[in-house]
Amino acid sequence: MEPGGDGPAPGPALGRGGLEALQHTAGSVLSSYGWYMLLAVVAVYLLVQKVSRSLAARSSGRHGAAEAAEEPDAVVRRQEALAAARLRMQEELNAQAERYKEKQRQLEEERRRQKIAMWESMQEGKSYKGNLKLNQQEVESGASASAVPKSKPNKKPLRGGGYNPLSGEGGGTCSWRPGRRGPSAGG
Repeated sequence: MEPGGDGPAPGPALGRGGLEALQHTAGSVLSSYGWYMLLAVVAVYLLVQKVSRSLAARSSGRHGAAEAAEEPDAVVRRQEALAAARLRMQEELNAQAERYKEKQRQLEEERRRQKIAMWESMQEGKSYKGNLKLNQQEVESGASASAVPKSKPNKKPLRGGGYNPLSGEGGGTCSWRPGRRGPSAGG
């Protein structure tokens, strides 16, 4: 037999008891500080991600700077192209502004002519509104001659000619009547 052997071997029993104690201790620590440990793990993960991104950006920045130092002609050409594009856009904008100013001058001149015509017709004792309407019709007819005239289809009116919403007649089946005045019939 084994020396000192009345009972089971002391190794496995001690291991089982130690494992139970370890489980109990770990369970109590996790139950007390589990959320804090989870948040700490997430914070460490995010910190590692941020550091790795900054290192990648720094290394690519160095690589980009090395390329720019290697090819200064490409940088100069790109800047010249950008300046040329800006200049073209500015010229287009200036041309549009000139066209707008010219159109405004023409409109102002037309208004001035209408005012002069109105003043002259008033001095002669004629109706200036009639002249104004004729002038506007001439301008509109010139503008509408270039546009395609639209024909409206013949539509019947929505309501008959005898409809008067204030009289309460001819409106159809609906009619409104005020409610009774007096005490309410609750109770």
